[in-house]
Amino acid sequence: MGFMDKLKQKFKQDNETKQVTEKYQEGMKKTRNSFSGKLNDLIARYRKVDEDFFEELEEVLITADVGVTTVMDLVEELKMEVKRQNIKDSEQIKDVISEKLVEIYYGDEDESIEKLKIDGDGLKVILVVGVNGAGKTTSIGKLAHQLKQEGKNVVLAAGDTFRAGAIEQLEVWGERADVPVIKQSEGSDPAAVIYDGVQAAKSRNADVLICDTAGRLQNKVNLMNELSKVKRVIEREIPDAPHEVLLVLDATTGQNALNQARTFSDATDVTGIVLTKLDGTAKGGIVLAIRNELQLPVKFVGLGEKINDLQQFDASAFVYGLFSDIDIEAKED
Repeated sequence: MGFMDKLKQKFKQDNETKQVTEKYQEGMKKTRNSFSGKLNDLIARYRKVDEDFFEELEEVLITADVGVTTVMDLVEELKMEVKRQNIKDSEQIKDVISEKLVEIYYGDEDESIEKLKIDGDGLKVILVVGVNGAGKTTSIGKLAHQLKQEGKNVVLAAGDTFRAGAIEQLEVWGERADVPVIKQSEGSDPAAVIYDGVQAAKSRNADVLICDTAGRLQNKVNLMNELSKVKRVIEREIPDAPHEVLLVLDATTGQNALNQARTFSDATDVTGIVLTKLDGTAKGGIVLAIRNELQLPVKFVGLGEKINDLQQFDASAFVYGLFSDIDIEAKED
């Protein structure tokens, strides 16, 4: 049984995994159409797997924003695997590529890296960072809704006090998700707002406090200093917090998102990525570049506009969503 067949079996076992797969298949349509179209074309032109085939495969992967370093690592692994399995026919390579993509994503770790570390007793704090326009506030609202649905008592802190309308936007999401929003007036000290948020969350016996932060990258030094200050305030009030620092990136910005991830990682000990607008790009390979080049797990992906469209990331479902069309086409031929 091939790797894709195993994934197919895994995702057809129950309704919940079936729904997840369908969301990935639908949300990754643009990336899949572009990627699988090019891969199918490549396989049709090369009956055998040789050096020229691998060179063109590199190009296909790079145009999907997998990232040059990741592509080189992947192609190296593929060459070894092709030799090991003595693969001659290019048709057989699809299965090997899908398996290697999942392996490259996890490395020496397992699926637990994709889950939020907010279990256990006491208040858990999630700090959410990212540049304006990446979908930070929207992601906070969707995450709050999700955690509330799971039965958690959630509080939001409106720490993005500089962007016009940011506080009001968070309040709208707070109403939608039915969770309280702790705020001060526009232009207030973000650290003071977060301090209030921690006190309010404690007094309400909340399970999770999600903190919004400023995202102006025009003055990088100031922004990073601000984030460091916010982090210190949280640590002082809850010694082992923040339990997660989630960086929100816009998938449609491609390699630019990778650069933002590097900048924020330097300042805030980012623990995971929320990748928004994955449904709006043909370059979803950025997921693998982020993981492989920055050693950061993607924890959530945005696969649509609705409140339920923020999905916990699943590398196997992602790869299945990437290749499922190829599979269908192969069966229909």
